[in-house]
Amino acid sequence: MSAAGIWLTVIVIGALTFALRFSFLALFGRGELPGLLERLLVPLPAAVLAALVVPALFYTGGSLDLSLSNERLVAGGLAAVVAWRTHSVLLTIGTGMGILLLLQVVF
Repeated sequence: MSAAGIWLTVIVIGALTFALRFSFLALFGRGELPGLLERLLVPLPAAVLAALVVPALFYTGGSLDLSLSNERLVAGGLAAVVAWRTHSVLLTIGTGMGILLLLQVVF
C-alpha cells in the first residue's frame, strides 16, 4: 500500500471513530438517556475492563495457563482480594504491581 493509501485509511478510520463518538453527544448530550439504553450501558465499564484484563491474566505465550507458575494470574488474584477487602484502587494497583514484580524477580 502506498503512503497516500495509508494516510487515507488513517483519516477515514479517524473520521468514523469521531462520528461514532460524536453521535452519542449529538443524540443524548442535552438530556438523559432513555431508560432502556441507560440500563444496558451500566455494565459496560466492567465488561470492557474484564475484556482487557482477563486475557493478560490467563494466557501466557498464546495458551491458557491456570498454574501457580503464572505470575500474572497469582498477582491478579491477590490484587482482586485486596480490591474486594479494601475498595481502594491505589492499594489494589500497588499490591498487584508489587507482587508481580516480586514474583518475576524471585522466580
